[in-house]
Amino acid sequence: MASGTVSLGTAGRDAAAARARRLPRVTGRGLKAAAARVIPPLVVLAAFLLFWEIACARPTAGLPPPSRVLSEAWPIIADPFFDNGGTDKGLFWHIFASLQRVALGFFLAVVVGVLLGTLVGQSDWAMRGLDPIFQVLRTIPPLAWLPLSLAAFRDGQPSAIFVIFITSIWPIIINTAVGIRNIPQDYRNVAAVIRLNPLEFFWKIMLPSAAPYIFTGLRIGVGLSWLAIVAAEMLIGGVGIGFFIWDAWNSSHISEIIVALVYVGVIGFILDRLVAALGALVTRGTSAA
Repeated sequence: MASGTVSLGTAGRDAAAARARRLPRVTGRGLKAAAARVIPPLVVLAAFLLFWEIACARPTAGLPPPSRVLSEAWPIIADPFFDNGGTDKGLFWHIFASLQRVALGFFLAVVVGVLLGTLVGQSDWAMRGLDPIFQVLRTIPPLAWLPLSLAAFRDGQPSAIFVIFITSIWPIIINTAVGIRNIPQDYRNVAAVIRLNPLEFFWKIMLPSAAPYIFTGLRIGVGLSWLAIVAAEMLIGGVGIGFFIWDAWNSSHISEIIVALVYVGVIGFILDRLVAALGALVTRGTSAA
């Protein structure tokens, strides 16, 4: 019995030791590295807010100071989920509507952009024929496409999705083509030796080899998508963060505009980080973080 007790106690200690080894260790060096990443942005942010508060403290200042922004916009900050019907909704619903449009437009851009980029990167004829056209089209500002899309679709929702698509597709095409053209010749030789068919070559050789370039294009594209939707929604109306900003301007609610811009920046940063994390996972850390 005593032997069993000793064995159980030893097993318990071994299990506790194993759990302790699995837990991340907090070291002084780790804390110092974390502080080096966190403290400088906080110091810069605090200095910026202090400067803003002092510069806009005068009654004649055109912009409200941060303290007044917080007090005036507190209702929309505290309750982002209210829904009074129509376009009278909380910021959550406006951001959610914008993200839905971005998700659909960006997904279409990814599918078409990767396929076209593969064609351009794989075929010299396609490169000579399509690349000049792509270089011209990609310089057209996003909002310049909106009148044409409204004329074609006669509805604001598909028009906004098209603007997202046409804005974000170019970096995806260009980076995919560059990635395909930089596939090592050894990989192509191995594919020829083992007689991969075109579909197998695409999935097993092309995409894995070009993935770091593709995800670089995706990161640029998702940022452009978020920029395009905010601008497009200012013109097409309806529920969306762009419409919210424009409506707040028409109502002279400057504090609400500033809060919305903060949300826009944070969401854009999160989208970029998500695509970067997915790229690091797919490429096993070889894509740019």
